[in-house]
Order: sequence, then C-alpha cells, then structure tokens
Amino acid sequence: MTIYQKYKNHYRDNLNLAIPVVISQVGHTLVQTSDSIIVGHFAGTVSLAAVSLANSIFVILLVIGIGISYGSTPLIAQLNGREDFEECGKLLSNSLFLNVLTGIVLFAVTALCSILLLTHLDQTPEVVRQAKPFLMLLGLSIIPMLIFNTFKQFAEGLGFTRQAMLISIWGNVINICLGIIFVKGLFGIAPMGIKGVGYSTLIDRCLMALVMGLYVFKSSRFKKYLKSFVLTRISRLRGLQILKIGAPVALQYTFEISAFSGAAILIGTIGYHEQAAHQVAINLASITYMMGSGLSAAAAIKSGNYFGAKDHLNLRQSAISNYHIVLVFMLITAFIFTVGSQLLPWMYTSDKEVIAIAAQLLIIAALFQLFDGTQVVGLGILRGMGDVNIPTIITFLAYWVIGLPIGYLLGIPLHMGVKGIWYGLTLGLMTSAILLFFRFQFISKKHRDKTVLIIAQD
Repeated sequence: MTIYQKYKNHYRDNLNLAIPVVISQVGHTLVQTSDSIIVGHFAGTVSLAAVSLANSIFVILLVIGIGISYGSTPLIAQLNGREDFEECGKLLSNSLFLNVLTGIVLFAVTALCSILLLTHLDQTPEVVRQAKPFLMLLGLSIIPMLIFNTFKQFAEGLGFTRQAMLISIWGNVINICLGIIFVKGLFGIAPMGIKGVGYSTLIDRCLMALVMGLYVFKSSRFKKYLKSFVLTRISRLRGLQILKIGAPVALQYTFEISAFSGAAILIGTIGYHEQAAHQVAINLASITYMMGSGLSAAAAIKSGNYFGAKDHLNLRQSAISNYHIVLVFMLITAFIFTVGSQLLPWMYTSDKEVIAIAAQLLIIAALFQLFDGTQVVGLGILRGMGDVNIPTIITFLAYWVIGLPIGYLLGIPLHMGVKGIWYGLTLGLMTSAILLFFRFQFISKKHRDKTVLIIAQD
C-alpha cells in the first residue's frame, strides 16, 4: 500500500495520458490482425502464410518509418515544457517533410523487395506468388501512414492523445469492412483474395492521414503552435534534431522487429503450417506489444516534459510508475494467453494443424510478455530523456547477438523447430529488458543526484 500511495498520482496521470495512446498504437497492429483473420478464414492457409511472409518484410520498413516519426515527440514535449510554442510549429513543418520523404524511400525499398527478394528466401512458391502484390500495396500505404503519424506524434507530444485514438478505432472498422468486401467479393466486386486486404489497408491509411491532418489544423487548441508552421521553411538543423533521436529509435525497433522477421523466414523453411502458426501467435503477441508501446510513448512524453523542466525527481517517480503499470498489463495478457492458448488461434483459422502449433507458441508468448513490456517502456523513458544511442547498442546485442542466433541454433541444428526459435527470441527480450532497466537506473539517478546537490548548494 505504501508503494501505491507513493506513486498514486503518477499512476493516474500516466494512465490518463497512456490509455488513448495505447488504443491508438494497438490500431497499427489491428490492421495486420484484421488482415490475418480475414485472409485466414476467407482465403485459406497458404494465403495466411503469404500474409506472414509479406508482413515479416514490410514490418521492418514500417518500424523504420515509425521510429523516425517518433523523433519529434520528445522534442515537442521538451519544448512544450519550456513553453517554446513557436519552435513547436517549426518542428512540425520539418517533421512532415522528413516523414513524407521517408515514406517515399521506404515504398521504393518495398517495391525492390517484392520484385527481387521474395523469390530468393526458400519459401513455398505459391506463398511467394500471393505475397508479392500484397507487399507492394502495403509499401504504398506507408506514405499516408507516416503523414498520419506526423500529426499524431505532434498532438501526443503536446499531451492531446484522444483524437488519434478515435481515428484509429474508426480506421480499423473501415479496414475490416473493406477487407471482407474485397477479399470475399461482395456487392458486385470480384473476389480479390489477399490483394483485397492490401487495398483496404491503403484506403484506410489515406483516410486516417486526411482526418488527423484536418484535426490538427482546424482545432483551436493548436493555433498558438501553428503560427510558425510553414511547410516550405525546411531547416537542415531541425531535420537533424529529429533524426538524432528518430534514427536511433528506428534502429532500436528495427533490431527487434527484424529479429522476429528473420525468425518468420527461418520458420518458413520448416513448412507453411509452421509459418502460418507463427503468424497467428506473433500477431496476438504484437497486440500486447503495442499496448506496451503505447505506454512507452506516454512514458516518453512524461519523461520529456519533466526532463525539459529539469524536474528529475518527478521524472524518476513517473518512470518507475510506468514500469509498474506495464508489468500489471503484461501479467494480465500472459494469463489470457495461457488460459486461451487453444481457443485464441480459432479467430484466425480452422486449420487444426496450424491451431495446435500456434497454441504451443502462445504458451511461450505468455512468458515473454513481461520482458517485452518492460523493455519497450524502458526505451520510451530513455527516449524522452534524449538517451538513444546506448539503448540502440543494447537492442542490437539482445536480438542479433543473443536472441536470433540462439533461436536458430535451438530451432534448426538442434531440431527443436519453431519452439526453439521462439525460445531464442524470449532470451533476447529478457536481455534487452534487464540491460535497459539498469541503464535507466544509472541515468535517472545521476540526474536526480545532480538536482539534489544543486538544491543543497542553494
């Protein structure tokens, strides 16, 4: 009870900020979830494996874009903490330009992957054939998604989180409805198969970008920030400021997600049933990860506010309260995965072989929930404080030196199959969570002690 009393105010403040962000973040994953469910039930196991293959490549490019867009949020939060409203507007101009440019580059890379890479990954030929057009459509959708993210990160950096949440909810409803219509072929439209969910995702993200942009420019609450917004006034210095945080964040996400994507490709060499089961389990785990990611984004905003105001005592308490919140979140989801391991895969497919494998993976997923949540919150807290370089090294070591190599060793040479690969990923998450927590303790105590010393001297 004493711990609760100590952090009670921070729990309330952080949850009020985090819950809309969590719902908005989950929206990114629910697009893939709805795609997987629609394809699994209406197009079959091979098509579901194709979704897994395309997503395993696309998600790497997606998180690069998301990571770069995140670079503006702690800067906006720190500027707002210092009440520098004019600079916030200028930063938005540069963030929009940078994110559109990033989206175009990432689409070009996606197109190259679809044309040149997919046929050389030792995957089932029919899976590759279906994955190619789907990957191209996903790649095109990244441009409007990053425009949406530009305005979302700007609003969230200022503490306004509910509108992005509402747009994400309605966006997912539209995506599901259009996906079913296009895949199944309703209202006179010819059945499109897997391409149908690609078109629904593209349309959904275009609409979300448009509505989020209109919200920011039309709302009176942003007027004092937008007085200095001029799209043609692009500053190299401000672009570098965003990239100084955004690029390492993009690398952090890339190291983690690419390890999981590498695992999906390794699993694809075992068989398409295993690949489809991996898609089911990783998709469910991704939903809970995005909950943690939403808490992480809120933690970055709060720590950025406190860091900008040089209030390191409250920064530390707020950060620790976020660790408590994410642990409770992940304990609940771990329980759900354990109890529902046999039932949850039925949402995606009726293939009994796929369900049996996915059920085993969900038991492992229940274990790594705790590590996944704590490591992503640790990244958010450190990002808000502007500490991004050492955490980037930590994520590389955790996933590419420990997680994926051990997963490969257990899964392929030691013949533990898909479960062995997942054991390696769990070890990588555990390593990242522990090292990032130690990093937070070191940095936050150093700033706190410095503040206490200055107060004592005064």
